[in-house]
Amino acid sequence: MATGINYYNDRVCLNVLAGSLDNAREIYEAAEKHVEVGVLTADYPDVPSAVEDMERYMDVLEGNLSVGLGGGNPNQWRAVAEVAKTVKAHHFNQAFCAVGWTRANVGNDDCHINAMVAPSGTPGLVRVSTGPLSRECAEPADIPVKTAIAIIKEMGGNSIKFFPMGGLKCADELKAVSEACAEADFCLEPTGGITPENFREIMQIILDAGVPKIIPHVYSSIIDKQTGCTKIDEVENLLAVVKELVG
Repeated sequence: MATGINYYNDRVCLNVLAGSLDNAREIYEAAEKHVEVGVLTADYPDVPSAVEDMERYMDVLEGNLSVGLGGGNPNQWRAVAEVAKTVKAHHFNQAFCAVGWTRANVGNDDCHINAMVAPSGTPGLVRVSTGPLSRECAEPADIPVKTAIAIIKEMGGNSIKFFPMGGLKCADELKAVSEACAEADFCLEPTGGITPENFREIMQIILDAGVPKIIPHVYSSIIDKQTGCTKIDEVENLLAVVKELVG
């Protein structure tokens, strides 16, 4: 079981993006440390430059760095896996196909690695063909959520990253995924289209299903478009909602 993530009331940890090192520091303080702060490998020209910069974030965030792909881009899977060799962040985002590779590279059981699966259009089934090659296949691989969770566990993964949700567009599928995660005592990371307006409803669906640990990703909706930084007041508001729901 991965350790290090600082869940509020042992249940919820936010995941938001940092636009700068100072922004990351402010986010961490505003969330009272109940946050994994995302930095994307896609924002760097190569792995060495990503590693060098991410080490700075590791210091500021006490390890609570979320190493990201970049918009769920599976072409970044190798970069994330390579970063894992050096940067032992508490949280890694990964395409379904590369979870095992990343676990081997990180070299421990402590770091949290999610596995990106997509909505299939059918409640109870998730799309695991989210890699750079498999996502282009004419016939996608849609499998039962319970089976996907079992495979993720076998690969050394710690959670399902359900992306892209499109906010509440696939609420019925989110409910089914949540129920499966609850039954398997597995962490869920809802991602894609989550906003301050729908955050509470999305979280309520997941909490009502009994999911033990939740890492909601709230990205573009709370980023200042001019500065590229996450708005600190929005982080405070999200944490307030979390405290209301699980406090």
